[in-house]
Amino acid sequence: MTEPREIREKRLAMRSMRRGIKEMDLILDSYARAHLAAMSEAEIDLYEALLAENDHDLYQWVSGQVAPPTEYTAMIAQIAEQARGLTRPA
Repeated sequence: MTEPREIREKRLAMRSMRRGIKEMDLILDSYARAHLAAMSEAEIDLYEALLAENDHDLYQWVSGQVAPPTEYTAMIAQIAEQARGLTRPA
């Protein structure tokens, strides 16, 4: 049995805003609100995999301190753009 799209989006939205690191809560919640509904199934799969990553790694990737794994490069770039000015002035 597969999870209905609406339920999956709600679950991922909740996971996006309850991360453990406040900066990642703000960044991923903003990104999920802006993009989740328009994502393809493949993008949702990738985003779900990204949410399973460690917050400290995610923050370093989004902030440009460390290069993300290749499979996340485009999505991290989009998240970083969306995050500009959220946790500190642009």
